[in-house]
Formats: sequence, C-alpha cells, structure tokens
Amino acid sequence: MDNNVPKISTFPIGTENTGFKQYFTGRSWLAPLTGNKDLNVPMFNVTFEPGCRNNWHSHTGGQILICVGGKGFYQEKGKSAQMIQSGDVVEIAPNVIHWHGAAPDSWFSHIAIECNPQINKPTWLEPVDDKQYAEATASVDTPVCRLSSDAIKNHEKWFPGYVSKVKDSDPELIEIFDNFAFDEVLNHGSLDTKTRIMVTMASTIAQNTLSEFCMMLKAALANGVSPVEVKDIIYQSVAYVGMARVIDFLKITNDVFTEQGIKLPLEGQSTTSPETRYEKGLELQKEIFGDMIGKMYDAAPDNQKHFQRYLSANCFGDYQTRTGLSKSMREMLTFAMLISLGGCESQVKGHIRGNVAVGNNKKILLDVVTQLLPYIGYPRSLNAINCLNEVVPENK
Repeated sequence: MDNNVPKISTFPIGTENTGFKQYFTGRSWLAPLTGNKDLNVPMFNVTFEPGCRNNWHSHTGGQILICVGGKGFYQEKGKSAQMIQSGDVVEIAPNVIHWHGAAPDSWFSHIAIECNPQINKPTWLEPVDDKQYAEATASVDTPVCRLSSDAIKNHEKWFPGYVSKVKDSDPELIEIFDNFAFDEVLNHGSLDTKTRIMVTMASTIAQNTLSEFCMMLKAALANGVSPVEVKDIIYQSVAYVGMARVIDFLKITNDVFTEQGIKLPLEGQSTTSPETRYEKGLELQKEIFGDMIGKMYDAAPDNQKHFQRYLSANCFGDYQTRTGLSKSMREMLTFAMLISLGGCESQVKGHIRGNVAVGNNKKILLDVVTQLLPYIGYPRSLNAINCLNEVVPENK
C-alpha cells in the first residue's frame, strides 16, 4: 500500500491499480475483497485520488457500487452526473455506458460488485476528458469550492477521509479558509506537521473550542502524535486554562481512545511525589528562567507568596516535570496556549524568555504564531508578535 494514500474507509486500500491504468485518468488503488471462487461474487474496493475517474464503459452483466468513503460522481451516457458519498448504492444495469470516480477536491472509495459474473464482461471506451469531467461535476447542484492542490493534499493528510459538511453549506468560507490555512500558512516556516498539529491542539483547548479540538485530535492520531503526548498536552493545559475547561476535552479524548482500543489509564509520566514536587518544580523554574524566579519570590507580598509556591510545586512540579513531552515542546505549547487565551501579555513575555532558554528561538516562535493565525485571528496574533519584538528585538 502507498503510505501517501489516506485510509478513508474500514476496507483495505490494496495496491496501485496498474493493471487497469490505461482505463483511468489519474491514480487509483484496488483491493480484492473476496477470494472464494465457488461463491462467484467478485468484489473489489477501489480508491480514487481527487480528480481520478475511469473511462466511459459498460458491463454485460451490470454492476453495483457501494460508496464507502469520501465523495465521488457517477454519470450515465446522456444523463447528468450525480454526486455519490459514503452510504450511497448505485445499481448499474447491463450494457449501460457510464463512468465513476472521485470529486475534484476529495478522495473517494467504493466497493465494486460484478453482477452475473458468468456472463459479465466490461467494454472500455474513450476517456472522460477534462472538459467533460469539469462540466459533469459542475452541473451537479452542489456548491463550488475552489481549493488548491496543496490545500486538498494537506487537509487530507491532517484529516484522512473527512468530508466537510461546511464545504457544502458555506463553500466560499471553506475556500478562503482552507486555501489560507492548509496551503499558504502550511507552506510558510519550518515546523513539521506533528508540531503544527500539537500547537494547534493546545490552542483549541485554550480557546475552549470542542469541535475543532475533536478535529485536531483525529489529526494528531493520524500523524504520529502518541496517546501519551496527547494526554500530556491536555494535562499541561490545566495549569493555564483550569480544570473546569479541560475536563470536557479529557472526556472527548478518553472516548476516542476507548473507541480506538487504546487502553486506559496510560502509563504514568510523573517524576515527582507530594514530597518532592516543590523542590523539583523550583529547580526546573530556575533552570529555564534563571534569576527571575528568585526576584519574583522576593517581590511577592507575604499574603501572595503562596502563589509563587503554587507555581513552583503545581504548575512546574506537577506538570512541567512530566516525561510525556520535552522541555522545549512544553514551553512551545505554553506559548501557544497563552497567545490563544489573549490578555496574557505579561505571561507571554515571560514564556518567550523561557522558550529562548530551552532552544525555541524567535524564528520558531514566529512560525508558531503563523500556524495559529487562522485559528486565533489577527488581534491576538499581532499582540503575540509585539511581545516577541519587545523581548527579542529584530536586531538580536
């Protein structure tokens, strides 16, 4: 199987369909689903890349298509094309000339069943040329959403097999957002896909956006973020947004983990005990922030010193010393959460210094702000840049 092919259904993808390549425009993959010749019901899962379709053709014995993933089109000669999606069944009578394949902006998969196999033979005809395909797919009463090839490819990489309902109801918005967020923004900077997803996930928690978090959780698990890393992003966020907000994200994650067979609880990542949390937390604070920590303790009035102790023991001792994430990733995630919250400029500046201390330079932090811009908007992004320029001036 080609690792670049998204798994958009529970059925196997198989191998590239080279045996019938001459009858397809674009790439497709073929997976036989039956092998018992006595049953005599050949069934194949066929997966099409966006824009891929087969030639005009017919079957002497007819054919049944069961759509299992993505979005595609089916058209009979002399009739308008129809959009087909997961759950749709297409019954094709014997000798009816037709074609089927993926939508221009979506991967597509269907199960093809050969009817009357003892007499069924295909007759392959001319290709569906680009003009015919464009007219057929445009003629369907569905909104047009013009996405770049990079936007389609990157969105599919993040969310394999996902078909957006918003794209049908608000195509202009999705065209603007996806072309920006999944093409222009993803092609800027040097953050890898995994890091982009992790900081965006942290941002969704800070913004209390459950639906978008669900999307990022799926993206995380599809792109190499481990269950432990997912959980530690959530755990760490408690210190910055509070348990009242985080509990719903924890429940969503546990439900998804359970559905995917990930056994709970996960292996523990704590490195402290009730007796050592303050000492180890303070040690980590000083390692990252240096003399600033002692000054904060000295400057705190007596009736407020307990907040400094809480920061050392709880924020750092309980959370930041855990082994689920590296120090540099934890500081980057903290930065992402703080700029997403808004109104935390003092804390943002402190953690810019912390990020620099653990190796996340200004370029990396600018890449983080750029990645989050489509999700947090311009005011919070520009505030974050102002903080960056103040702490790390351009000439430095």
